[in-house]
Amino acid sequence: MIRGVRGAISIQENKEEEIIASTKRLLEEMIQANCISPESVASVFISVTDDVTATFPAKAMRLLEGWTFVPVMCMKEISVPTGIKLCIRVMMHVNTEAAQADIEHIYLEEAVRLRPDLKK
Repeated sequence: MIRGVRGAISIQENKEEEIIASTKRLLEEMIQANCISPESVASVFISVTDDVTATFPAKAMRLLEGWTFVPVMCMKEISVPTGIKLCIRVMMHVNTEAAQADIEHIYLEEAVRLRPDLKK
């Protein structure tokens, strides 16, 4: 069965190094928390707010060993006036036997405000 594994992180500045480092950190935490192998991933969607433009955050996935062939796409997040600024969101589509309640979604930095109900 395919399950969605969500994650989000906010950054301080729209700089390539920070976007890649923060996205890599988020991906690594999502992967570790849910025991995800690249072979189990159907695809990954990464969205960014309008103020994240210095680079494609998907570049961070290519720094992870074994993730070369996982399809990944970047897109813009809906611009909501009360939304979190400088935010990167990830939706990973994973083949897993885990129940939805057992999936650990990862929210870091200011992005914890997106889903405070999931904070462990």
